Amino acid sequence: MGIALLGAALAAFMAGIGSAVGIGIAGRSATGVLSEKPERYGQLFLQVVLPGTQGFYGFVIAFLAMGKIYSFTTLDISNALAIFASCLPVAFAGMLSAIHQGKTCAAGILMTAKRPEMAVKAGVLYAAMVEVYAVLGFLISLLIQMKIEAA
Repeated sequence: MGIALLGAALAAFMAGIGSAVGIGIAGRSATGVLSEKPERYGQLFLQVVLPGTQGFYGFVIAFLAMGKIYSFTTLDISNALAIFASCLPVAFAGMLSAIHQGKTCAAGILMTAKRPEMAVKAGVLYAAMVEVYAVLGFLISLLIQMKIEAA
């Protein structure tokens, strides 16, 4: 059971840490811009919070993994390893994509400061391209968990 729970913990913690770092990166850029141009708050808000989605993906997979763990009457090593492995895609994709999404959002925020009409194009759309890989990690984790059955 410990191995399976470790996988759930990694999914939540790694994706959550990545989201915290990504939001921190974007938030630092936004506070710099807002100190000079507070009217841009609405344009910058989405770019600051966007890296936080990966933390939610990791949480959902961890929650599903725990439900899967406790649904077994006896959890054998093969199922424990399968649950552990199912959590790894969202853990790593979530952590790394959130950090890089934060950097992409920070660049978009700086672009928005100089050219507000580019907020969606340079900020949100480029960041959404990074989000795709977090979603892929989430989907792979979800699909693997859906195939795990009691032996």
